[in-house]
Amino acid sequence: MNKKNGVEVIINGKRVNLSGYESEEYLQRVATYLNAKYNELKQTDSYRMLDMEMKNMVLQLNLADDYFKLKKQMEETSGDSVAKSGEIFDLKHEVITAQTKLEAAQREIEALKKENLEAQKRIIRLETELEGYHGKA
Repeated sequence: MNKKNGVEVIINGKRVNLSGYESEEYLQRVATYLNAKYNELKQTDSYRMLDMEMKNMVLQLNLADDYFKLKKQMEETSGDSVAKSGEIFDLKHEVITAQTKLEAAQREIEALKKENLEAQKRIIRLETELEGYHGKA
């Protein structure tokens, strides 16, 4: 089992002891994120005029909004990843097919080169025979 970590952080101007099985750096990042959210909300006049209960509600709504937006983005990214994997599979299949055709074409070229060489030898033999035949006549 992982060791539980604890760290003292400041969230919205208050000292808070955070603890969890995540690293201290992670817990600090959580506190930093919350402080950024508080600071973002404090910039709006309407937030500053709310009572504490409503401020907490607005903060929670903003955090939930961030969560659902990121979740949707991850789902879309995951869908894109599945589609890309399919495309990669199709491309690999095309490459293998092309390699197989290339290898077959290369074998055919070699066979035709050998045929051509044999045909050239035969031509030379026949020309030699023909010269010998004309020379005897």
